Amino acid sequence: MKPVKVGLLGLGTVGGGTFNVLRRNAGEIARRAGRGIEISHAAAREYDPAGLPGIETVTVSDDAFAVVDDPEIDIVVELIGGYEPARELVLKAIANGKHVVTANKALIATHGNEIFAAAQRQGVMVAFEAAVAGGIPIIKALREGLSANRIRWIAGIINGTGNFILTEMRDKGRDFADVLAEAQRLGYAEADPTFDVEGIDAAHKLAILGSLAFGIPLQFDKVYTEGISHVTREDVGYAEELGYRIKHLGITRRSGAGVELRVHPTLIPERRLIANVDGVMNAVLVNADAVGPTLYYGAGAGSEPTASAGGAALVDVARTLTADPENRVPHLAFQPDSLSDLEILPMEAVETAYYLRLCARDQPGVMAEITRILGDAGISIEAILQKEPQQGEQAVTVILLTRAVREGQMNSAIQNIEALDAIDGEVTRIRVEHLAS
Repeated sequence: MKPVKVGLLGLGTVGGGTFNVLRRNAGEIARRAGRGIEISHAAAREYDPAGLPGIETVTVSDDAFAVVDDPEIDIVVELIGGYEPARELVLKAIANGKHVVTANKALIATHGNEIFAAAQRQGVMVAFEAAVAGGIPIIKALREGLSANRIRWIAGIINGTGNFILTEMRDKGRDFADVLAEAQRLGYAEADPTFDVEGIDAAHKLAILGSLAFGIPLQFDKVYTEGISHVTREDVGYAEELGYRIKHLGITRRSGAGVELRVHPTLIPERRLIANVDGVMNAVLVNADAVGPTLYYGAGAGSEPTASAGGAALVDVARTLTADPENRVPHLAFQPDSLSDLEILPMEAVETAYYLRLCARDQPGVMAEITRILGDAGISIEAILQKEPQQGEQAVTVILLTRAVREGQMNSAIQNIEALDAIDGEVTRIRVEHLAS
């Protein structure tokens, strides 16, 4: 059978890895796909030929639009990242009747609804397995492996940079800024680390997971997003004392009122498997009604792990090139005309437990006043940890673990606690999830 011709946009870290994996495993891939998959045209402004053996057999130019307009190309693989010109290139490829494979989570999270609608009209596929959690096949698991289940919730460590930072803070007692600098030196974090440490990268991925889990349109703008830059090594240590670990989680959950979409630092009981995922690794925990909890673990970034997912997406597309477009796996797992208009809950309506750290003057009646405020707000305390004041200091650090309560109630309580004369500075709040099955 005639090989599938692929146009590759980008020969950087991920693009180069994709090229190498497809060439190295060409025979195995052909056996799985039923036909060969060949990169015949690529676009890149700069690349290292020495790291791409066989690249001399491929037409390479700096014009990405020449690739998407090439009539010989069956599938366009977009690996340049960002919003533009990626969006324009993908839409042009679709308009030209070409299937698309992309690792661009930002593009899918923000423009996926438009892109999928265009693909539906043209009868082509857009595959995006590599857009979430690198080499972990979580999208295929949600779209196909768990398709007989009703998904209850998903909780994921879906940014390796943040996980590396929190792991180093816990294991070595280091400060956030110190570990971030090392992550940048090691290449785990960009020169501008905002997308990683402030949760934007994870929010892109969570928007995609939420849509796949609950059959809702992509709504990145409604994801509550909070980073880890305010987490201190003291918080990490106190969490350990209480039997928890702090992880930067993306969480989506369906309740009777709607769907939660939130990214924030989270205390997890240390006995949970996901609490023991360290370094730059990713993990996604899915709880579904029939199968219960399932955990997907692996490399969430990097040249070849991402190429693994991208290559798998290419195989899927190659297998269905001659299939009836109406009988393909839907882009967002549910049929396009069956997507739900479930409300995305505002953060104030989300219910969770809390870790609170505050600095209180060492004087009679302060704890009584704090517990009164929490009691008036309907908040129950599960544990209290009070540290002895340092010599010569008049303030003590108090740690409180609460039971689950709506965020709006907690906001009001924190405001009232911070207004007390005996409280110095702001109250640190980190949400707690037990992730029980």
